[in-house]
Amino acid sequence: MRETSQLTFSSAEQRRVSFAHWSQRDQRAFAALVCVFALSVAVVFSACGSRSPGASGLRQITDEIGRAILVKPEPQRIVSLAPSITETLFALGLGDRVVGVTTYCDYPPEAAAKDQVGDTLRPSIERIVALKTDLVIASTASQLQQFVHNLDEVAIPVYVSDPRGVDGALESITRIGELTGATARARELTTSLRVRVESVQARLSGTERPRVLCILGSEPLITIGARSFITDLINQAGGRSISEDLAGDYPQYSLETAVAKRPEVIFLETGEADLPERLKHTTAGQFGRVFHIDENLLIRPGPRIVDGLEQMARKLHPEVFGVE
Repeated sequence: MRETSQLTFSSAEQRRVSFAHWSQRDQRAFAALVCVFALSVAVVFSACGSRSPGASGLRQITDEIGRAILVKPEPQRIVSLAPSITETLFALGLGDRVVGVTTYCDYPPEAAAKDQVGDTLRPSIERIVALKTDLVIASTASQLQQFVHNLDEVAIPVYVSDPRGVDGALESITRIGELTGATARARELTTSLRVRVESVQARLSGTERPRVLCILGSEPLITIGARSFITDLINQAGGRSISEDLAGDYPQYSLETAVAKRPEVIFLETGEADLPERLKHTTAGQFGRVFHIDENLLIRPGPRIVDGLEQMARKLHPEVFGVE
């Protein structure tokens, strides 16, 4: 076996070899070695420092769940991991910078031409890396912590969007605009959307709030909870969800409880063709106040959330907005 060292020491005292006793040749060799080592350390620290804000032209941004990330001032190759984020990027005029989307990103139609990196729950890190991505925007509604960690390891920044309610959606649009260098367009877009929201609320002033049941699935019955976007939409559209006291976003609901709460309006998502028989005898069922509504306008916290608000307000208050 090859020796690992020709010098061994049995105690700390034996390690104290006097530099002065070395030959001049040894001293010069040692000094050269020290210089090389110092230069190597400097290079390493310089490389590490290149990821710091300013030194590499990167900006430090805090995302919507409080994570600090480093991003380019105007990232040019963006991957969107949620339909609402894709819609936001296109609405901000950044469609040409979007290089990857999920299989669920179907609006606007131009999004279908983008490379797909998988669905929202299982995006492919390999595809994201292959696209030479310099920014990924994810949603807490679908992305996993391990996935974000894996992208961090390959130096691809991940901005996490986490809006709650209509106001939160508009704030998220503003922040994504700042993140991508589209601040002016984001301000213009959110200003126009806020005007529409305020117009709806002004017209609903003084109206009564009907009891609303929203059905996202009938076997079993799936509805909306306190944290759902749709709950906030119903409130802002002049209604009151009968399931607003439930925890979570989309909880399972008892049919008996739904009947007992006497809903005056029922919303069915587009895919639900028939109303459960027992609900046909509620006030909503008897007076024909059962409506299909495009769920993509309700559960995607992007610019079209205001379209959903206006559509819902017209259904809840035809006396104010007129019958469609």
